[in-house]
Amino acid sequence: MKRTFIPLAATGVAAALVLTGCGQAGQGTTNADGKTELTMWTHSAGNPAELEVYERIISDFNASQDTYEVVHESFPQGAYNDAIVAAAASGDLPCLLDLDGPIMPNWAWAGYLQPLGLPTDITDSLLPTAVGTWDGEIYSAGYWDAALAIFARQSVLDANGIRIPTVADPWTQDEFDAALATLKAGGYETPLDIGAEDTGEWWPYAYSPMLQSFGGDLIDRDSMLTADGVLNGPDAVAWGEWFQGLFADGFASNAGTVGNQEFIDDEVALSYTGVWNGLTAAEEIGDDLLILPPPDLGNGPKIGGGSWQWAISSDCNDADGAREYLEFSFNDEYITEFADKQVVIPATAAAAAASEHFGEDGVLRPFVEFSQQYAVLRPETPAYAVISSTFETAAKDIMNGADVQQSLDAAVTEIDTNIASNDGYGFE
Repeated sequence: MKRTFIPLAATGVAAALVLTGCGQAGQGTTNADGKTELTMWTHSAGNPAELEVYERIISDFNASQDTYEVVHESFPQGAYNDAIVAAAASGDLPCLLDLDGPIMPNWAWAGYLQPLGLPTDITDSLLPTAVGTWDGEIYSAGYWDAALAIFARQSVLDANGIRIPTVADPWTQDEFDAALATLKAGGYETPLDIGAEDTGEWWPYAYSPMLQSFGGDLIDRDSMLTADGVLNGPDAVAWGEWFQGLFADGFASNAGTVGNQEFIDDEVALSYTGVWNGLTAAEEIGDDLLILPPPDLGNGPKIGGGSWQWAISSDCNDADGAREYLEFSFNDEYITEFADKQVVIPATAAAAAASEHFGEDGVLRPFVEFSQQYAVLRPETPAYAVISSTFETAAKDIMNGADVQQSLDAAVTEIDTNIASNDGYGFE
């Protein structure tokens, strides 16, 4: 049974317009050469580096056998979810589709997807955060992951007498807070950029790991039936008060611009940002750049895990062909190419070892270690779409001075009401 999909974020794009000319995408029609066509959709329109690798894989696969031909279509990311929802409603999903990892459980629960069925030697070789599981089955897998870190200049930390943290010995909360106070006193009006001017999924991706490092969470992961006690308990309130204090004390601001430019321009001393900004920072700053682990706020450093992955739709009537393509695509050579062209973390150890940027001597190697050590998946529940938007609202209210306990209690009520109205999304 197909249920109602809850969008991860509103796109503002009319799905009917997006879908023009895309009918019967997943029906496995036979082309003039007698090959079964497998239609593939991606969110990669406007991303030439990513599309270049996909086009190479597709060309290589199509040339490697005489049974199938993969035909791909790419959508702008902002229109992509709408396209999937509309196609699911009309039974026109493509055989192969990519998806943002946190939304997979909702799409699987809604009946859009079928179990992936890839050999375990492939899925076992991937980073745990590059594999999506729902109801005990693997429904998605990806070639890469992303990770966050703190960028700093060694010269700035040295000049201010601030210890350089390591994976083995990250900053404690007290050290991190003291470093921010020292940097502010040393001349940085706003010492830390945490990207608070951004919107949407950035908020749970970037800031719920801070909540988890305090000991709270977005939902009780043992039951997946309530956020009560974890999103509004003492640890969560302590996180909220600390998070609010970053802005109240002038350590962070939401008045900047999205990206890492303030750090490049030395307007902030520390930047909490992603691997996608690492290569530019390394090129601009050179050997003075430090890529540091996030602080341990009480329960170990945490960062978000889970990025774009591949799935097979429930409408696909030649899932064997779709799996054959995916098996072909999970080649370490392709994964390395994605990593170096996209600046993302390779999902296999072999691909990372071969990478220019993420190999043992690569400038972005710390991100591989952070992903292995600290990454936490966003909750694997169909309720995540509501959890995401609700957490963003609560965290922004807290940032702007709202009562922390009341804001978190309201978020819990909204999340728990949604879960109850959907009969627990299958959890008991």
